[in-house]
Amino acid sequence: MTQPVSAEALRVAPGKSGCPINMTMELLGDRWSLVVLRDIMFSGNTHFRELLGASLERIASNTLAARLAKLVDAGLLSRDDDPSHRQKIEYHLTEAAIQLVPLLTELGAWGARWLPTTPELAIRAQLLADGGPELGQRFMDELRHIHLHRKPAPENGVLAELTAAYQQTARAAAARRADE
Repeated sequence: MTQPVSAEALRVAPGKSGCPINMTMELLGDRWSLVVLRDIMFSGNTHFRELLGASLERIASNTLAARLAKLVDAGLLSRDDDPSHRQKIEYHLTEAAIQLVPLLTELGAWGARWLPTTPELAIRAQLLADGGPELGQRFMDELRHIHLHRKPAPENGVLAELTAAYQQTARAAAARRADE
């Protein structure tokens, strides 16, 4: 079992109660926070314009800006100057955000099981859930490599596997729709 972390680990306002579920929901329970974290985790996008342009749910620019600021203020994202361009900002996952991978895996697996999802958008959650804790840990280690150590994603890593599965499933879905 993981040791409890100090309540000061993330910068959040006192909740309505000290219940950990309530506190988590107060931090992440809005419509967009988990989606923004998901997009940074799975897309490799770290810049505002990339996140805005790649948003499947078409998040509004003001909403994206507000959620990024909220997640940075809470300590789930870091906001860093982009070394390649003076006017660009990069957003990176912190350790606390990386440790949300098991939660996102379970949410995705639950959603794929109980909700009318599309195969191409459910495949990553399914593969992570089917891969069990070992695959989840490998993915978290890879995210640490990318976001904490600022190294490029490995070409043959978990993220590459998940992306390839998504692309293959999306192509198959598009082919089925074209045949209909």
